[in-house]
Amino acid sequence: MLDVDISYDIPKIDDFFDEDKIKEFVNYILKDEKKEEYDENEYYLSILVTTNEEIRKINFEYRNKDMPTDVISFAYNETENFGEINMLGDIVISIDRVKEQSSEYEHSDKREFYYVLCHGMLHLLGYDHIDPDDKVVMRKREEEILAAFNYERD
Repeated sequence: MLDVDISYDIPKIDDFFDEDKIKEFVNYILKDEKKEEYDENEYYLSILVTTNEEIRKINFEYRNKDMPTDVISFAYNETENFGEINMLGDIVISIDRVKEQSSEYEHSDKREFYYVLCHGMLHLLGYDHIDPDDKVVMRKREEEILAAFNYERD
């Protein structure tokens, strides 16, 4: 079972923020990645939707990068779990960057939100994109997940 805590630090909540759908989406990713392990464990995930200014502060404090970004993932217990609940971590998403990128890539805010959420979730589950080969694997997995929910490019 996955327990998801969703918080909003934004002036307006957009229509596509359906918490049940967000939880279904991240639960699907976790269950698909963990397979048999999933049913035997309890998991916890925190999601914060914020602004460019707030994510810029977080990015600077934790990554020494003084700029906003679309998503930051903080994985807990990357090597082992220390309690009964598997603490996956925190995902912080800038809704401002989501909207900027959806305009840039010419698709909906909703699709871009679910893309960055998927990206952040996969980071918590061990995916990365620093190495070009790893990037190919991660991008392919993102597109598979988004297609399963019909969040494909417009």
